[in-house]
This record gives sequence, C-alpha cells and structure tokens, in this order.
Amino acid sequence: MEIQNFFPVWNKLSHPQQELLRQHTTARSASKGTILYSGSTECTGLILIKSGQLRAYILSPEGREITVYRLFERDICLLSASCIMRSLQFEITIEAEKDTDFLLILPDAYRQIMEESAPLANFTNEVMASRFSDVMWLIEQVMWKSFDKRLAKFLLEESVIENSDQLKITHEAIGNHLGSPREVVTRMLRYFQNEGMVKLSRGRVILIDRDQLNALQDT
Repeated sequence: MEIQNFFPVWNKLSHPQQELLRQHTTARSASKGTILYSGSTECTGLILIKSGQLRAYILSPEGREITVYRLFERDICLLSASCIMRSLQFEITIEAEKDTDFLLILPDAYRQIMEESAPLANFTNEVMASRFSDVMWLIEQVMWKSFDKRLAKFLLEESVIENSDQLKITHEAIGNHLGSPREVVTRMLRYFQNEGMVKLSRGRVILIDRDQLNALQDT
C-alpha cells in the first residue's frame, strides 16, 4: 500500500509536495505489544497503518488504562505527531495490539506541506476532529452508561473486529479497554454467564446469546 492511498487529497498536492512526503516516509513494522508513542516521548510522526491494529489509550493518575480508540488498516494516527498541531496538549499512548506494518511520515516535512496546502490542512483537521469526537463519545459513555451496557457493547464490537464469537482476551485486558478494575470485569462477566449471554474459560470469553447482549447495550 502506497502513501497516496491514505490521502484523498493527494492529487491536490503539487508534484514537489508529493515528492517531499515520499522522501520523508519510511516503512516500519511493530510486533504486538510494542509502544509506538507515549506522551512523554518526542514527536514520533504520522503513522499510516498498512496492516495490523493499534490501540490508543490514556492512563489515570493511579496507572489505570482506558482505550480511547483503535486504529486499523488504512487509518491514520495523527496524535503520534501532535507537534504538528500547535498548542495541542494530549497525553496518550499508542500500542500495537497486533503485529503491524505501517508507514511513518516525519512531522517536520508534513507540517511544512500542511502550511502550504489548504487541502492537506483541511484533511488533517478533519481527521483530528474525528479523533476528538471519539474522545467525547468515550467521555459520554463513561459518565452516563452503566458498566454492564459498556461491557456488552465492547464484547459485541470485539466480536466484529475478530470475526468470531470466541474472544481470546483476559479479564485484565477488558478492564484496560474500559478503564475498570479486573475484579469488576470478572464479576460482571460471571453475571453475564449466569444469564446465559456468555461462557467463560481461561483467557477466553465466548458469546452465547448475541440478541441478549444487543438488547442490554441498547437499553
């Protein structure tokens, strides 16, 4: 997958701008569990995902994780190059959830072209606005949705991502996604199991009654 496949405004860039982006783009790979960016590191650059899966999460002062959003094939990660957006202060960690191949654009080159090209600047702002919409949606979920509804929604979404009703995931990992202690996740999953919605085994959650889970998340 080439760099131009990630930018719908590619043809609106001049030839020198296109070449500058190409010259400052490198192909990289990251194994599962690799931290690609954290708020304490230098500006990494734009990450363009060719294959694999990334997870963006934030940490509470107590060290508890909560997933903000996830990124898949053809997605662009802008927050790993937050220095291109002046005055943006956002502590976030980007981790490879699966083995991932990606392109990395150096931030200085991208910022230079963005300052010259209105179409690229507008596209960048649209992507950033979409990510912050994800953040606002998360805040609404945490504030107003009960944990059983959030857990049901997460299990259904994870089933779609993995294309399977058998989820290979630990209670701790679910807690990290949802920002809840493992013990809370375990208690709720056991309740789901007693209600016939899921079946639990070591390191796995098997969805049994999707209709019931759907009804729960929609209430």
